[in-house]
Amino acid sequence: MITGEIKNKIDNIWTTLWTEGNTNPLTNIEQLTYLLFIKGLDEGELKKENEAEFLGLEYKGIFTEMPADFNEVQKQHWQMMRWTQFKNLPAQEMYEVMVITIFPFIKTLGGNEESSFSKYMKDAMFQINKPATLQKVVTALDSISMEDRDTQGDIYEYLLSKLQTSGTNGQFRTPRHIINMIVELMKPSPEDTIIDPAMGSAGFLVSASEYLRKNHKDLFLVQGLNEHFHHHMFFGNDMDTTMLRIGAMNMMLHGVDAPNIDYLDSLSEENKDADKYTLVLANPPFKGSLDYEAVSNDLLKVAKTKKTELLFLSLILRTLKPGGRAAVIVPDGVVFRVGKDYTAIRKEIVDNNKLEAIISMPSGVFEPYAGVSTAIMIFTKTGAGGTDKVWFYDMKADGFSLDKKRTMIEANDTEDIIARFGNLQDEAERKRIEQSFFVPVDEIREQGYDLSINKYKEIEYEEVEYRSPSDIIVQIQSLEVEIQKGLNELEELMKENI
Repeated sequence: MITGEIKNKIDNIWTTLWTEGNTNPLTNIEQLTYLLFIKGLDEGELKKENEAEFLGLEYKGIFTEMPADFNEVQKQHWQMMRWTQFKNLPAQEMYEVMVITIFPFIKTLGGNEESSFSKYMKDAMFQINKPATLQKVVTALDSISMEDRDTQGDIYEYLLSKLQTSGTNGQFRTPRHIINMIVELMKPSPEDTIIDPAMGSAGFLVSASEYLRKNHKDLFLVQGLNEHFHHHMFFGNDMDTTMLRIGAMNMMLHGVDAPNIDYLDSLSEENKDADKYTLVLANPPFKGSLDYEAVSNDLLKVAKTKKTELLFLSLILRTLKPGGRAAVIVPDGVVFRVGKDYTAIRKEIVDNNKLEAIISMPSGVFEPYAGVSTAIMIFTKTGAGGTDKVWFYDMKADGFSLDKKRTMIEANDTEDIIARFGNLQDEAERKRIEQSFFVPVDEIREQGYDLSINKYKEIEYEEVEYRSPSDIIVQIQSLEVEIQKGLNELEELMKENI
């Protein structure tokens, strides 16, 4: 989480934009993302230039050569485009350089016109319209170091939280520590092809890319894997062009050159993906229903439903390759609710594929957005069954209070979940009174495919010995005698003082 100092700086920037007429929170997030992107680009280029100089190598980067199509005014601005120069300009000149040169320039950075970045930046508009406001925001952002990738992610997360606090029906954000936990559970490999079918700001994809950088550093030394990482590994769909732009910039700032990000309703007939991905990481929309006509017909084969949370599970099964894995956050109702469509999708995952784990999360994890209880479903597509036993974990804490304030606390089960899921062979003997345990698939079938941990968890009651009623009556009578004696003494004292 970001520190109080950085949080205060972001709050001050937000107040500056708000008081000077920029009242749409999503627009403000988008504008700040552009500036963070420009700042991050320069910091990244400086680092690469210094490394090349230290090694005595030639480096050709983003700012090495002036674009050939620059007009005369843009040519004059060229030396002032980098953040290190741009941040020191007078307000009016800063505004002109931004509007005339920098912003048009960053819109072309994705390379060819069909790249995800270029596609969604094409219609982007810079909407900080007052030079003085721009200068205030630039000065404030410059005081925040963006070299630490975690700080950058925290800033994005905090900015997105503004959607809710501003009273809008904004994007439903998955907390970054929950995203990171899920990625740690799934352990992406350099050969994986990963998709988030409801990507938002690309949090899952960014976390997966960071996991690979940390745990598979040698992948960038292998030409085929390096190419795969930058061009063919990461896929994401969303129906909000603003979030697609933010997601594309987020991916580029985290070192993924050409992610495959599309404006697409993943549940519609337009989505033809099948047997394509090896890993799905997703937190699909919890609420909402669609008309049957708006949904791809083959998604209705497993369960004819209008519920988006169930349709996304059908979609994930369709789009995974055989042997592909998925970790999906679902509302609690998906794992236990009685109903033909709910039971059908659970039965499909349990009987025709391999359900591996259900991790129950407490209500409050998604505050201040929603207080709904949720669970993480982890399964593998087999098409031929394979579920033997299912691992259940009852998460009680995630390191933050479960109220709307979400302040940091000591209790945190995330590391325990990662450690135990990574060593499931050690879980076999755990009892159902403990926080995690296995349940055989036959028992799950006997319970009508109910996947709620409360269905299988056993509660250990301590025997408490109570006194007999007659003893209690005797004690009450004794107390009553003492009380009456005290009242009599008090009465005598009062008479003496009269």
